[in-house]
Amino acid sequence: MRLFPKNASRARTAFVWIGVIVAFAVSALMGGCGNNYRPVVTPVTTNGPAPQPSSYAVVVSTTGSSTGGVVTIIDYSGDSVLVEATIGPGPTAFTLDELGANGYTINSDGTLSNFSINSSLQTKNVSFSTLPPTAQPVNLMPPSSGLWATNLNGNVVDIFSGSPQAFKLAIPVTGTVSSPNTLPMFIAGSPTTSGQREYVLSQNVGNTGTMACSLSPTSPIAMPVNGVATPIEISSNTADPALPLDPFAAATGSTNALCPVYAVQTPDLKRLYVLNRGSDTISVINTQNNTPDECAPFDNQNGQLVTCHPILPLSLTAVKNLAADKAVSGAPQDIPTAPPNGTAGMGAIAGPIYAEYNQATQQLVVANYDGGSITVIDVSLDEYGNDSSTFGTTYTIPVGNTSTPNPASVTVLYDGSKAYTANQNESTVTVVNLSTHTVEKTLTVEGHPRTVVSTQNSEYSKIYAASPDSPFITIIESNPTVVDLIDTTVLVEGTPVDVRTTTQSGSSGNNNFSSRVPGYGQPCNLSPSAMVAKYGTGYTLAECQATP
Repeated sequence: MRLFPKNASRARTAFVWIGVIVAFAVSALMGGCGNNYRPVVTPVTTNGPAPQPSSYAVVVSTTGSSTGGVVTIIDYSGDSVLVEATIGPGPTAFTLDELGANGYTINSDGTLSNFSINSSLQTKNVSFSTLPPTAQPVNLMPPSSGLWATNLNGNVVDIFSGSPQAFKLAIPVTGTVSSPNTLPMFIAGSPTTSGQREYVLSQNVGNTGTMACSLSPTSPIAMPVNGVATPIEISSNTADPALPLDPFAAATGSTNALCPVYAVQTPDLKRLYVLNRGSDTISVINTQNNTPDECAPFDNQNGQLVTCHPILPLSLTAVKNLAADKAVSGAPQDIPTAPPNGTAGMGAIAGPIYAEYNQATQQLVVANYDGGSITVIDVSLDEYGNDSSTFGTTYTIPVGNTSTPNPASVTVLYDGSKAYTANQNESTVTVVNLSTHTVEKTLTVEGHPRTVVSTQNSEYSKIYAASPDSPFITIIESNPTVVDLIDTTVLVEGTPVDVRTTTQSGSSGNNNFSSRVPGYGQPCNLSPSAMVAKYGTGYTLAECQATP
């Protein structure tokens, strides 16, 4: 018997064919006919942190009255300077429009700088408009389209339009022949041209009294006169009769609206809140009716009692004055005498100079410069647009580390959880919990801050503090793991005039679109004690606005 075949070649051929057949069978099984199940791998999407807001902090700084100012754009997510561009010389006022897309400054050479807010901004992109040759502009207010400016020369409001913004017309802000309105210094109202009106605040202290409401707000002139608000109809660019900020004055001779310095319009365009520094009050205007918020008590459609609140007191002094007015023979009986929750915690004085309305909580948060506190007020409305049953409920929270911190501004996080105050006399920022109405902490910042602004996206927030006497912007971070700590400081060229954020919500829309210049009842570039130490008690507007 042979162990090997006689014909080895034939055997090798057979083995080769067997191998081919087996390979083909395996291939067929693996490939299938196209109907076999094939496993599909589905990637698992993990949940990461919330996206960072598309937001910028925009700083305008001055390098001198005759040299070009600088606009600096700081990125929210990286705390880095994206661009710097040169603007007009000696900028004195700055703000962003309601969209947060364009910035404007009044310059010392009588020009108006116009620039877009984006990461590719260059000096060559900055355009300029010429103000009327005799203009004395104070306040800038750019809604979503156009630009408005108060002008002391002739007591008018100048309206600009186009790109760049060019002077269009001047609207007189007049009262009666015997009592003309003087010193129009602030504009607030509709953020868009689709709204009905803008409102112009006049202090009525004479156009030479540019420092009267800063130096002596409770008695700005020998015969104090209440301020007024003049409505301007947007559709026709015409002025309505001025509204009294103290509607009780005619009956009682009261002065509950001395030195109006700031105003806040609610986003629903139903209420306007005017801060009267000299009287420690807030005048409330029902902008649905274009009248002071006064009425005889009545029942709404649900049978609930409605009372109106034309004036809100912020101090014990204001409460006392209102009670005295109500006791005058023939006085209206709807004069409020105290908040619904009483006067516990109220200070003797307030001196309101700045406020923000928070839509999430329907609260007005006010910085009381002279009283060293903030006031948190419930200004909620019922479903029919009437003052709610809790309207006017007031909480006063002292801020700072000393008795005279001089909170020059306040910012409220978009969700209404916290407020931050710029304490000008202390070089600090105080963090206030708005749920418990308590101070959480007070942080030391660069310089003596005059402005504090914020941006929030979900749980992630950045707060920016700017000081006219320091080239550093202090950035405070707050999130679930880093609770109100100083994140970093950013160096800008020159010294800051003001700072704004393009949005407070991290998405779109800028609620803070009016400028705020030193003087006219607003804080100077130094605190009162520092101003007196440097210039004496009778310092001028130029000294108030001077770079420290």
